[in-house]
Amino acid sequence: MAKMPNAELTEYGNYNVTVRVTSRSAGSTFLVTDDPDSTQVQTMSTADYAKEAARQDAYIAEQDMVLVEGYIGPENSPMRRAARVYIEASNSNIPAMQQQLYFDKDAEWNEDDALTIIYTPNCPADGFPGDKLVTIDLPNEVTRVFNIDYFGESKMGGLRMWMDWVYEQGALAMHSGAKVIPTDDGDKVALIVGLSGTGKTTTTFQQQNNSLPVQDDIVALVEGGDVYSTEDGCFAKTIGLDPAYEPTIHGALTKQESWLENVAVTDGKVDFFDDSYTANGRGTFPLKDIPHFDPRKLGKANFLLILNRNESIIPGVARMTSPEQAAAYFMLGETKGTSAGGAAEAGKFLRVPGTNPFFMRFDYMQGNRLVEMIESMDYDFGVYLMSTGRVGGGDDVEGSKKIKIPHSSAIVKGIAEGTIEWEVDPEFGYEIATSVPGIDDIEILQPRKLYEAQGRSEEYAELVARVKAERDEFMAKHEGLRPEIVKALG
Repeated sequence: MAKMPNAELTEYGNYNVTVRVTSRSAGSTFLVTDDPDSTQVQTMSTADYAKEAARQDAYIAEQDMVLVEGYIGPENSPMRRAARVYIEASNSNIPAMQQQLYFDKDAEWNEDDALTIIYTPNCPADGFPGDKLVTIDLPNEVTRVFNIDYFGESKMGGLRMWMDWVYEQGALAMHSGAKVIPTDDGDKVALIVGLSGTGKTTTTFQQQNNSLPVQDDIVALVEGGDVYSTEDGCFAKTIGLDPAYEPTIHGALTKQESWLENVAVTDGKVDFFDDSYTANGRGTFPLKDIPHFDPRKLGKANFLLILNRNESIIPGVARMTSPEQAAAYFMLGETKGTSAGGAAEAGKFLRVPGTNPFFMRFDYMQGNRLVEMIESMDYDFGVYLMSTGRVGGGDDVEGSKKIKIPHSSAIVKGIAEGTIEWEVDPEFGYEIATSVPGIDDIEILQPRKLYEAQGRSEEYAELVARVKAERDEFMAKHEGLRPEIVKALG
């Protein structure tokens, strides 16, 4: 690693690697198929793919390569799959980071059943968007990556194929963290979905009642409510990483075993607040380096949080009143984009169904499947919309209020313990909180009151009307979605 010219030893004894590509390359990603109408994502014909695969294979014949093997999913998971990455040795930080996320191989590991990523960070991809290329060959379960040195393409290369396979098994793969929260009524398993950079990992690792994280990124929810994790490590965003608010992640990423990518480092000194190169600095660490709940004992999910980093009228928390309403807000996947999705998303308002940009099929299938999963449960499964942004406008709007990490933590604790009091919101039909232990500002819980107190009631009404109209327009695009899901928006 010390031989890599873009690697620097930090004050913590770990390495930071500065890479050319600073985020996912969605615009350069193609699903291999001769039936473009069978998917919602951009496609490449099998003939064109064969040419690119042959070109990559010829390139690999002249390179030193590294092979990393392991599992997606722990040993007792019915959703476990073997996985492997072939990658150029010149970019050895990527296999080292990937090894921290795979579960270890065992005697049952079978290369013939392995999801495979063939990764050449230095092989040109001239003529493709940004001169980069990712090809996804689902029938053969092979993803190829060209001219990209960002670790995220290794991580998602396997998980993207795994998610499609999980759907075929009748389950739902979710872009979700998972944690276990002790309460007087027993342990509660929380799932947290959200686009990268919206607080999913932070919410997963933030402690309530000495809660323990299980997974920070992808899980499978199966019929009956059981949930299964995928990774034995974490790929965490580092910008603004503060030990006062995120002690677990900060502690893990400042250990010698961790890896950093595109974090600001000067003469070995790490600055998690410097975004001069990119705000999408990242790091990996193994779960063994932190207190965590045994993923083999996870069991059934008790509630789902849908994160929304908004800046206007979304309340701190809202409770869904039916499986269809839950699926509707799951489908909306609303948030403000961050640098994790590249320059095309950063700072822009987004709607990404399931907050899952990695689903290869049609998005309506996620919404319908979520209803099926909830209806299969023989217990009360709660679904909540939780804002991690602001109320009343951006930070440049006088009188607006930030929903801070302690607010979110109080909300999660209140949900787990059942101590939040609710009433129906007249505009949207979901339930909003009238009180949350630990939060003494009603305007964070009920944005309408903030707008009223500031003489902005007319603005609030206009925002409500606009949001409803835009949501209806968005949902109408998803042909195949159950009609009762669309109607549940009110």
